[in-house]
Amino acid sequence: MNEQLRQIDECFILIKAQPHRSSNYFETVCCAGVGRDGKWRRQYPVPFRILEGAQKFNRWDWIRYEYVEGRNDRRKESQKVDAKTLEVTGLIKKSERANFLNPLIRSSFAEADSNDESLTLLRPKKIILTYKEKTLKELTEETKKHAELANQLSLFDATAKPIIPCPLQFILNWTDQDGKPHRHLNDDWETSAAYNRFERQYGHDKAIEILKDKYEKQYFAAGLVLGFSTHSRRNVTYDTENQWLLVGLIRLDVETQDDLFIG
Repeated sequence: MNEQLRQIDECFILIKAQPHRSSNYFETVCCAGVGRDGKWRRQYPVPFRILEGAQKFNRWDWIRYEYVEGRNDRRKESQKVDAKTLEVTGLIKKSERANFLNPLIRSSFAEADSNDESLTLLRPKKIILTYKEKTLKELTEETKKHAELANQLSLFDATAKPIIPCPLQFILNWTDQDGKPHRHLNDDWETSAAYNRFERQYGHDKAIEILKDKYEKQYFAAGLVLGFSTHSRRNVTYDTENQWLLVGLIRLDVETQDDLFIG
């Protein structure tokens, strides 16, 4: 990175999408959070699995890092991060979360578009979590891809192992506050990781039962917002309509009249 263009920033993490192949950056994770000014930040490319142990962050962690403005991503929230500078500096207090998040919740994609935003939160009126099984060809190709990525990662971390692909593609059918139905592929890393964990413990049927109870009942009853990001190439900076991708299912527990959120 050009030292003259470096800047320092911090935010608390709200979104971690599933790892994807990057032609320039190997296996990376698109992350996003909210700064102390209450505005969105998008961090890329984050080679999450080869970060040092103390660098690995979770939702609600405050992180500090150096970045430059990217040349290939013109979305105003995007920051090209120097992964070596990432550090976890704390955890956002539960009592502070509502003050940061409430102003970011939009009523519709149209409102987010009108605000020239490429990240947004929407509160669904109804959700149904479904899935489709990946084909043998899809799983084989995905397994091969992750093996290649792990081999590249091993140049930096000899312990790096291939990600075991989730055999399911999760889909969220949901209704917005205006009653309009939507259907989105779910790219939230947490959902697939949770299924893999539950499936190893309980088998497929029970894992699906647990996930549906978790999101459709527990999260929804407690308070749920959906996190969305525009596609990196299909957005208004490329003179096309925004394509919104579902990248986070975020539990917001409303405990008091002050709307204290916990996750």
